[in-house]
Amino acid sequence: MQPMPDNDAFWRSTVLHVAVNPLQPEAAAGLAEFAASKDELRSLLFFQTSGSEGLPKWVGLSREAFLGSARAVNAHLKATARDRWLIALPLHHVGGFSILARCHASGSGFLHSRERWNAARFAAICDKEGIALTSLVPTQVFDLVQAGSKAPASVRAIVVGGGSLDRELGRRARALGWPVLQSYGMTETASQIATEPMDHLGEGFDPECLEVLPGWELESDADDQLVVRGAALASGYAVREDGGWRWEPVNRAAGWRTRDRVRLWTQGKCEFLRFIGRDLDFVKVLGELVNLAALQKRLGDLAGEMGMPSGGAIIWPVRDERAETQLVLAGAISPAQLEELRARFNTVVRGCERLGAVHPIDAVPLTTLGKIDRAAMNDLLAR
Repeated sequence: MQPMPDNDAFWRSTVLHVAVNPLQPEAAAGLAEFAASKDELRSLLFFQTSGSEGLPKWVGLSREAFLGSARAVNAHLKATARDRWLIALPLHHVGGFSILARCHASGSGFLHSRERWNAARFAAICDKEGIALTSLVPTQVFDLVQAGSKAPASVRAIVVGGGSLDRELGRRARALGWPVLQSYGMTETASQIATEPMDHLGEGFDPECLEVLPGWELESDADDQLVVRGAALASGYAVREDGGWRWEPVNRAAGWRTRDRVRLWTQGKCEFLRFIGRDLDFVKVLGELVNLAALQKRLGDLAGEMGMPSGGAIIWPVRDERAETQLVLAGAISPAQLEELRARFNTVVRGCERLGAVHPIDAVPLTTLGKIDRAAMNDLLAR
């Protein structure tokens, strides 16, 4: 673990940056040379998308976008130069890298943990170093809860991104003193655009009521699909094609239409957001539209009630000739527990939402940011 050098100098510069995953350097082959050859690209920062929605692209973001996002997040968290951040996420993902921008904008100090993730070690570092703020993904929160690690008094906010944190898991984390706040964002927005209000830390964990951060203009259409406008929006995508690269600019004035469905509402002077699901979270079963994200939350709640790990099993869609899609239950718990969970779940959902086969697996395959590796999961279930 060591602090990153010259952080302030980096944000004052105009040097091109490609955030390469050290385990997959080939994914960025030729990108730096391509970007350097284009006037409009040579000062951008490039990040690969998570890959959860198909072939990965590289998102190009300006420093101004990162710093605009950083100021909004700092304001929401009331971050100041007196705070110290811990970076426990990879710097080749926006979730980790954005902390560098927040520290530059606020004058906060930070530590970067380069060691392999370990819940007990994370808690010890927070305690020893007086860490006030950090960001985690749901998998890391799950590990903290499973380990029974208690939060040091210095930690006052943990932004959880990269996926939805199960409500019961969030409550258990809060009971251990971890001040988790659900957020919603994406690579294209240089970090989160909505986060649980800080007031929730004293009122109870509520991942379905997120406050929209300053600087964002959001709207949804008749199908609840989200359109985003704001100064922190990406400039465009670098896409590899036929052995080369091409640039797809984002029309920032018109806004960027996401693949996410949300509900938006206002209360007083504040706007709020509830994430409903992503296009990939909706499948047709027997002609009915089924929301997988909502079913997964329900499964997690039921597992918690039954004394099982809330993140130990997942619902997964597989193609079916008759029903279009069949929902199966996969997890790293015993076959008997999976069968019991499936039976209980099927009594409280619609017919089209009932689970078919169960698939015991050693572990749910995850990407480096803790999201489910869709290709690897499909391979596991095809065996």
